[in-house]
This record gives sequence, C-alpha cells and structure tokens, in this order.
Amino acid sequence: MAAVPAVLLPLVSHSQIKLEKPPTATNEPVYKYEVFAGWGYTSINQVSNSNSGLQGVSASVTRDFGKYFGVTAEGGHYAWTVTRSNPDKVSVDHFLVGPVLHAPLYGPTSIFIHGLLGTVHTGDISISPNYSFAGGIGLGMDYALNQRWGLRLYGDDIGSSFSVTPYTTGDSPHRRFNAHAGFGVTYKF
Repeated sequence: MAAVPAVLLPLVSHSQIKLEKPPTATNEPVYKYEVFAGWGYTSINQVSNSNSGLQGVSASVTRDFGKYFGVTAEGGHYAWTVTRSNPDKVSVDHFLVGPVLHAPLYGPTSIFIHGLLGTVHTGDISISPNYSFAGGIGLGMDYALNQRWGLRLYGDDIGSSFSVTPYTTGDSPHRRFNAHAGFGVTYKF
C-alpha cells in the first residue's frame, strides 16, 4: 500500500510545475554606448576674487551594462568667463569617471544620477598645485528625440582641494565645491 503513493507522488508533483514563458522577441535594438557633447558651466571657487564662473565644452562617453546601470567617463574644458568680473583669465579642465544609474521617467523622458571621481586642473594662473583630486554627485534628465538621438540637461557639485595661498606644496585641507552643469545632445550606438 505504501509503495503506490510513493510511485505516484513524483508524477503528481511534476505535473504541477509551471513552464517558463519563452522570452518575448523585441525589434528594438540594444545600444551599449552613449556619447554626449555640449555646452558646460563650472564655478571657480578655488581662484581668489573670482566673481563669475566659466563656460566651455563638456563631453562624456557611457558604457551601459543593462537597462539601468552604466559607467561614464566625462571631460570638460572651461575657459570663457560668464561675465567680465573675474580679475584673471583662468581655465578649468575636468577628467572624471564613475557609475551612473538611469531610469525611465515618463514617455521619452528619463532621469539619471551619477557619482564621479577624477581630477580637476586649474590653468592660466599661478596656483600650485594646479591639479587636484576631485569628486562629486549629480543628477540629470534625458529626452529621447528618436532611438539614437536625444537632449541632456544635468547638474552636479564637484568637490576639489586647492591651496588658498599660491605655491603651497603638499596636501591642501581647503575644500572647494564648484557647481557644474551642462546641456547638449546625446547619441547612442
């Protein structure tokens, strides 16, 4: 008597397994890379008596590893003053890398947040050291014009540590946070 349920039980439990659905085929291409190029702005709090920020070009390349996560490399060159109130001609260069999380918001609009680490260079002024370790966090919004092209608006706060007194060697405990923003076009491939 005990052998009959023991033989039939595996057949009953096997018949209750739900089969997995095959993945749905989609005609949409999957893009792994995205490039951005456009106008950028940065404040220059590390320069004494600077009353205005700088504008210039900003660019980035992002490698996506799935629908929501990627790694981005960003650079920018800012050399043109927003107003004439700065006493010196200064330039700032950013070289930053970090993770990015993005998610759809509504329709063709999506948002992203990134954390960046790298270096900032302050040029055309006698400040030493003129390179500093930098890092920050930022938010942005993308608007898809079609499958490949889009518009991007973002802003972040980049922290660095430049010396207050020129020609001071060694590590500087003087942290500066510069507002940083950009607007431009994106292309996916």
